[in-house]
Parts: sequence; C-alpha cells; structure tokens
Amino acid sequence: MPTTARGQELLSPDFLAQLERLALLSRRAFRGRVKGERRSPRKGISVEFSDYRPYGLGDDLRYVDWNIYGRLDRLYVKLFVDEEDLCLNLLLDASASMGFGSPSKLAYGAKLAAGLGFVGLVNLERVGVGMVRERLADGVGPSRGRTQILPLMDFLSRARPAGGTSLNEALGAWGLRTREPGLAVLISDLMDPAGYERGLKSLLEHRHDLHVIHLLAAEEMNPVWGGDLRLEDVESGETRDLTLDAEAMRVYRGRLHEFLERAEGFCRANEIGYHRVVTDTPVEEFMLRQLKGFLVG
Repeated sequence: MPTTARGQELLSPDFLAQLERLALLSRRAFRGRVKGERRSPRKGISVEFSDYRPYGLGDDLRYVDWNIYGRLDRLYVKLFVDEEDLCLNLLLDASASMGFGSPSKLAYGAKLAAGLGFVGLVNLERVGVGMVRERLADGVGPSRGRTQILPLMDFLSRARPAGGTSLNEALGAWGLRTREPGLAVLISDLMDPAGYERGLKSLLEHRHDLHVIHLLAAEEMNPVWGGDLRLEDVESGETRDLTLDAEAMRVYRGRLHEFLERAEGFCRANEIGYHRVVTDTPVEEFMLRQLKGFLVG
C-alpha cells in the first residue's frame, strides 16, 4: 500500500488542517543540540528578543514583525537569544493487550501518535516514535521537518499488537538510551501485572516533561458479555472460567475503578500529565478539546 494511502488511513485531510494550527506546549524549557524553531511559552524568562533578519522562504509567519512590514513594505522576522529545541518522544504500547476492542486500542493509539507527531513536525520540532512491548521495539527518529510526516504515518499504520508487556523495563531502557530530555508521551492501556510506576519514574529522573495517555476500550468500561465464560489472557495464554453475573460485574467495576484511580493518582502525585480516553471517543474530539495540557492553538 502506498505511503500516502497509509497516512490517509490514520488522519483525514480536514483533521490535519485543524492540527496544523496547533503547537506543542511543554511545561519545561529544554536546551537541545541545535537551535530551536519555537518560542518558549515562558516569555521574558527563557526567551529574549535579539534582532531582525529578512524573511526567508519557509520561515514561520508567526515571527514576522507586521509593524515593520507596515512601515517598510518588507518582511522581517524576529530573532531570539534563547529559543527552545523541543524533542517530542512518542512511546506507543504495542503489546497484545492493545489489540482489544473495536476500534482496537492500538489503532486508536496510532492515530493519536500520528496526530501529535504531525503537530510537532509542522512546527519544526524533532519527533521520535518507539513501540513498547516486553522491551522497546522498533522506532523512528527523532527527526525534523515536514518531509518526515509521511514516513511517520507509514510507520504507525503498520503497528500490530504482539507480545507481552513490561513497561518498567522498556521505559527504563528507553530512558537510559535517550541522551537529552524532552516532551515524552506514553500511549498505553497500562495493563502490566508488574506495574508501570518504576518505568515512569525513570523517565522523570531523566528530566522529561512526561504525559500519559491512558487508553481504554469501550468494551472494558461496559462489558456486554454475560453467563458462563472462558477468558484467555492474550499475552500469557492463561485461561480462566467464570460466571459473569451481577455480583461478578460489581466486583469487576470496583476493581476497574481502583485501577483507574491508582493510575491517575500516581501521575498527579508525580506531576505527570494524565489524560484518559475511551476508544469510542472520536480521536478528533479528544485531541482538539481534551489535550489542552500540551496542545495550544
């Protein structure tokens, strides 16, 4: 399948046009290896006006000084002493449990990653993507510029759920091999019997501005099954027979509530951005209305 077709499977042209008006917002300033292309949201602290230069093809129109244009009929852009070099690191859980639901949690997560990556690339940020299973699997980047949009879409469109989950080990390994801090976003259902807390803390120790997008399938929030069932763990292969009656459903809902409260509470306590979404929510609605923690228009 051509790359362009794969990209259109993930995000519609109309939605991409809406995303193009957005920018990433980090709660921290980062000093990268190359001169950045964005102004820090911390005006007057980490960014100072320096000079002007003539406008060049491809320059960001947001930096044009329109007052000078009105006086001289020439385009000049503002230069700043300290511009941020932001690297967006997208970590997508691609373990077998992410294949559950309709749409699957992985398909939904791939669209979210594509949307966030698109916002970063059109704003000339560096964007990298890694697949997370028992360990950090294949990935892309980090790279910069609009020419990387289609390769990013192509990579994400080929994501398939497989293998077990080991978030602590995978995130810890990724943190060790990442040489500089940035904006890190984990997209996952957080369904790991061993937990995820140690892995997330390892990313905080490496000074990442960390966000978690917690995915849940609609079928997990409101199971439609009942009666005598045989359930199989898609990652371990373990099977269990049970009768899903009113009491079992009550216990299930209680444990689900505890699971969600624990995840959100851990993130809040450690200053990690926490964003929960059920996959029956349109991706467009979630990104444009609910991801205000690090998307600004």
